[in-house]
Amino acid sequence: MSTVTLQDIEQASVTLRDTIKRTPLERNERLSDQYGAEIFLKREDLQTVRSYKIRGAYNMMSRLDAASRAKGIVCASAGNHAQGVALSCKLLGIDGHIFMPRNTPRQKIARVQTLGEDRVTLDLTGDTFDETSQVAREYCNKHGKVFVHPFNDPLVIAGQATACVEIFEQSRKPPEIIVVPIGGGGLVSGVALYTHLKRFNTRVIGVEPEGGACMSEALRQNRVVTLEKIDTFVDGAALKAVGPLTFEVCSKLLRDCLKVPEGQVCSELIELYQRDGIIAEPAGALSVAALPQIAGDIKGKSVVCIISGGNNDISRYPEIIERSLVHRGLKHYFLIEFPQRAGALRRYLDEALGPNDDITLFEYVKKSNREFGPAIVGVELANRNDLEPLLKRMDAIGLSYELIDRSSPMFRFLV
Repeated sequence: MSTVTLQDIEQASVTLRDTIKRTPLERNERLSDQYGAEIFLKREDLQTVRSYKIRGAYNMMSRLDAASRAKGIVCASAGNHAQGVALSCKLLGIDGHIFMPRNTPRQKIARVQTLGEDRVTLDLTGDTFDETSQVAREYCNKHGKVFVHPFNDPLVIAGQATACVEIFEQSRKPPEIIVVPIGGGGLVSGVALYTHLKRFNTRVIGVEPEGGACMSEALRQNRVVTLEKIDTFVDGAALKAVGPLTFEVCSKLLRDCLKVPEGQVCSELIELYQRDGIIAEPAGALSVAALPQIAGDIKGKSVVCIISGGNNDISRYPEIIERSLVHRGLKHYFLIEFPQRAGALRRYLDEALGPNDDITLFEYVKKSNREFGPAIVGVELANRNDLEPLLKRMDAIGLSYELIDRSSPMFRFLV
C-alpha cells in the first residue's frame, strides 16, 4: 500500500530526537467540559519552528548523500514547510532555494529568513501553493537540485508520523480518536499509517478547510483531483490537490474526512487565544474547529486534537474577527436606498436599529437630482436572532434595501 514502513517511522524518531522539541500533550479543560470528553491538544505550535513541518523536512534532508547535499535543495511552501526546510538547511549545512506564494503572511516570510540565515534564498512567486510549486519544480529541474516536497514523500511522511509516536508515548492509554488537519495530507498519512502499523484501535479523523477540501474531493471521486478554485485564508492547508502518495494512504486508512467553514476556524482561533492563551494559525485550529461536527461521537471518549502550527501574523486578526462574526450570524451588510431628505438617516437609527444593534460601516454617496441615495451599511448584532426583527423594522419604515449575500462579489469586497 505504501513505501512508508514502521521501521521508517521509528528511525525518523531516532533521527529527530536531538533536533526537535518533544511537544506537550495537554488536557484542555474548556473543551473537555464543553464536549463531555477527555480532550487533549498536541501542541505542535510550540515546536522549534512553531509547526510540525520540521519533522518531515529534517528527516528527509538528513538522508541526502554528499553529492545531493552539494547540489542544494529546492522547496515550495505556504510558510511552515519553508521554515522547517530553512532551519534544516542551517543545521545540516545545505544551501536551499525556497519558493513561497506572494500572499504568504509577512510573519512567516521573516521567520524563514531568520531561521535559514545565509543558507537560504527566498523567492516569492504565484498566488497559490500550487502555482508556486510548479515554478519551484521547473527551477529545480533546470538547475539539477533536490526537491524537498512538503507532503508527497515517504521520508517526509515518516517524519510527520513522529508526532503520532509522541502522542501514544505521552498518553496513559491509546486515545480513541485523533483529529488531524489536512493540507496536502502528509501529517494525516503519517498518523493513519502509524496507528495502522501498530494496530492501535484509534479512529483518525482528517479535517480540511471548506474552501480547499481537496482530499475530500479526491476521496469522493477515488482519484487525485485538482480543484478549480480555493479560498486561501487557511493558508497552511489551502491546496488545490493532494499528492498521489498521501491519497493512496488516505484512501485506504482514513475513515473520516470533514470540511470546516473558514468562519468556524476563525471563531475557534479567537477562543483558543482568549480562553486558552494559545496563538494558533488558521490551519492549526482546524482540528478543534471540527469538534462541533463530531460532538455526538466523542462524548465520554479520549480525543487528541493536533494544533499543527502557530505561525500567525497579528495583522490578520481584524479579518479573523470579521469572518468569525459573519459565520456566527452577528455581522451583516446591507445596500440601502436612503431618501435624500433631512432626517432619513435619523429615522433609520431611531426606528430600525434595535437597542443592541451597532453600525460598524456606513458609506454613503449623495446623488444630485435623485430622490434616493445608496449606502452600504454594516450592522453588528448582539444575538443572531436579532436579524429577523431588524429586517421587519426596516420594512415597517418603508426602506428599500438588499441584504448582501455572502456569495456575492460585493460581500467578498467588504469582508
